[in-house]
Amino acid sequence: MDNSKQYNLIYQLDGRPPLKVAVPLGLQHVMAMFVGNLAPIFILTGAMSTQDAPFPPELRIMMIQCAMFVSGLATLLQLYPLKLGIIQVGARLPIVMGTAFAFVPTMQGLGAKLLAEQIAPVEAMGYVLGGVIAGSLIELIMGIFLKPLKRFFPPLVIGSVLITIGIKLLTTGATYFVGGAGAKDIGAGKYWLVGGIVLLVIVLLNRFATGMLKATAILIGIIVGYIVAALMGMVNFGTVSSAAWFSVPMPFMIKPLFRSDIVFPFFAVYVVAGLETMGNANGITISAFGREATAEEISGGIISDAVSCAFAGIFNVLPNTAFGQNVGIIAMTKVINRFCIAIGAIVLILAGLFPKIGAIFNAMPNCVMGGAVITVFAMIFLNGVKMVLKEGLDDKNSLILAITLGLGFGVGSLSDSVKENFPAVLRFIFAEPVAAVCIVSVLACIFLRPEASKTTK
Repeated sequence: MDNSKQYNLIYQLDGRPPLKVAVPLGLQHVMAMFVGNLAPIFILTGAMSTQDAPFPPELRIMMIQCAMFVSGLATLLQLYPLKLGIIQVGARLPIVMGTAFAFVPTMQGLGAKLLAEQIAPVEAMGYVLGGVIAGSLIELIMGIFLKPLKRFFPPLVIGSVLITIGIKLLTTGATYFVGGAGAKDIGAGKYWLVGGIVLLVIVLLNRFATGMLKATAILIGIIVGYIVAALMGMVNFGTVSSAAWFSVPMPFMIKPLFRSDIVFPFFAVYVVAGLETMGNANGITISAFGREATAEEISGGIISDAVSCAFAGIFNVLPNTAFGQNVGIIAMTKVINRFCIAIGAIVLILAGLFPKIGAIFNAMPNCVMGGAVITVFAMIFLNGVKMVLKEGLDDKNSLILAITLGLGFGVGSLSDSVKENFPAVLRFIFAEPVAAVCIVSVLACIFLRPEASKTTK
């Protein structure tokens, strides 16, 4: 095969382009998702810390290591599906998997609840991982029975949930930007300076750069901010020097624990994660093949999502889902070759074998991460707004949205001391804002838009 034909394989789903072509293209996907893959771990372990009982840094390094390892394996499963009878596990599409932001607000709220019960941070994380594992069953069912269930989740429902997730995350991003909740001098000028530099680099690269520079704007911004913070004496490299050079991620390093009031809120977010995967699968097939994703591709992608999430919980880390920024790279470059993406997945797996990499990220100041994620979280909110507007805001939809946010977000955000007086069923439904918004929105759509719930297309 001549060189031009070999090169053109990158625009085909199958085939093996030369490594000199495949490796850079695979690395491009890794660099685009690397920070987003690790950020939820920073945020959650930070939320699981108290001044008297901080989350152990060695466990956070281990979780970072596992996040890279699991994301690589989850991506390979989407690329090269398993066939179990009539069920396909994986989409057989160039989907890149990573740690999901959508679960962060729910896990933060549950973590705060557990810490308020005087449960130690590591044990609290065990309950969260139990929710990750048990909750994935809902997404598995959704993937298997996608067609009859899909009609209950129109864009208005998903948009409402994304708006809620975005609102919850905005405060988190801003807190990190000014130093993080654990900083004694939170809000100090040095945090504004470093976070501002990170944000400025990202904005400038997104505005003026093209190609790989633009795709890796967040990673470049973090590197620049990390260097500035180190020069200002804000980085403690103690954990880097003490971290091992090589170790294989092991399951159940944090023991999963199970409680119904912790598991239930995960169900609603898993529905959203499944529908996001469906949207990303369609985004890839429309931009690359000029068609919508087939039922087998969507179902396989969602089932693979569920399996990967359960696997993630077993391997001490947070749920995985399809990464939208990588869909954007595919839409921009038209490179859909599975072998190229698999190279990136293998790089992630290998990175997960070296704790030093996790330790370097563990040493990063909160303000650096805050500068990187503050706009990402705002985009989650805006994506929810776009979905709602796409559905249209006529009188009926406006009423549904008002009920959803008023009851779901408003009541769901009340303190636990208030919710203690709720009847048991309502306490269960409104335990956490994201789950409450999803439930209220689905019910409101069924009663106020019954015609939409009968549509199965």
